[in-house]
Amino acid sequence: MQNLGYTSLPVLLKYLRYAEHLGLDCAPALAAAGIPPDALADNGARFPSEVHETLLAQLAKRSADPLFGLHAARFVQPGSWSVLGYITMNCATLGEAMARIVPYEKLVGDMGTSRVESAGGQVRLVWNCRHRQAEIRRHMVENVLASWLLYARWIADMQRSPSEVWFEHAQPAGTRQAEYQAVFGCPVHFEQDCSALLIPQEYLGLPLRQADASLLRTLEAHALALMAELDTDEPLPLRVKNLLRQLLRDGLPSKERVAEKLHLSLRTLQRRLQEAGTSYQQVLDDLRQELAEHYLLGSHLPIQEIAIYLGFGEPRSFHRSFKAWTGQTPGEFRESRRALQEAGRPAID
Repeated sequence: MQNLGYTSLPVLLKYLRYAEHLGLDCAPALAAAGIPPDALADNGARFPSEVHETLLAQLAKRSADPLFGLHAARFVQPGSWSVLGYITMNCATLGEAMARIVPYEKLVGDMGTSRVESAGGQVRLVWNCRHRQAEIRRHMVENVLASWLLYARWIADMQRSPSEVWFEHAQPAGTRQAEYQAVFGCPVHFEQDCSALLIPQEYLGLPLRQADASLLRTLEAHALALMAELDTDEPLPLRVKNLLRQLLRDGLPSKERVAEKLHLSLRTLQRRLQEAGTSYQQVLDDLRQELAEHYLLGSHLPIQEIAIYLGFGEPRSFHRSFKAWTGQTPGEFRESRRALQEAGRPAID
């Protein structure tokens, strides 16, 4: 079996809680996966992804539930995503919470990768599972998408649903559409190009019930420190980007400081980035554009404050750079996206 990486313990606890809810004895499944009972007390524990696959396969088989992964999502908790869960809970809006998934998801494990896309007044939250065994992959994908939605409903204190849900896999034999719609509350389509929740753009502005900006900063600082430990095997451009994300909080860092944090000389940093087909400035610009678009669309922060946060000395510099990246000024970008959102706005109860 190919080694796919690792899974954090909190991810597995959803499956175990659901199995216990069904009255199953989890001990045989834990033993088959090689998980000693005392390991369940350490929320920081990480397991090889093969352990995840074996445990999920055992529990699904013993439950005789063909939608075991989907139904286990009901047992999602903030801790199910380690520090990332608490970070999202303390964001101001649903859009800000979604924007934290991609940079911090490795804290949960490397079972898959997420991306957020905008198109036609919709936001597409996509998850690409790295596991290849078809049945295991299906359970994982259904669990992740359902968990995202159920958790979002809780932190935003609402019962809204996506516009649609897409799955790459076919609908499992012997299951009914109604079983999926009971969870997602919207049309569910199979055999699509990707697995995703399609969300009305306006949902990004929904306020979260437990927002705490001060606690959020503390949690993100902790998360970034943890990410630095995990990034040692990542490509250098990604390590630089994650480090810049952390350092930007205290103002624009110098190249020398970034090199020092990575235990590299400045010359070596520049050379290795060039070998990777990029540059320090390009990595910085990519991060600034990503953050700028997030704050322009997912918050009501004044453009001047966004410029300062991104390390620009004055708003005019930010305007010039943003127009070079997107062909629009920050104000034009914000207004055009909001106009698109209004044009495609669905009716909401």
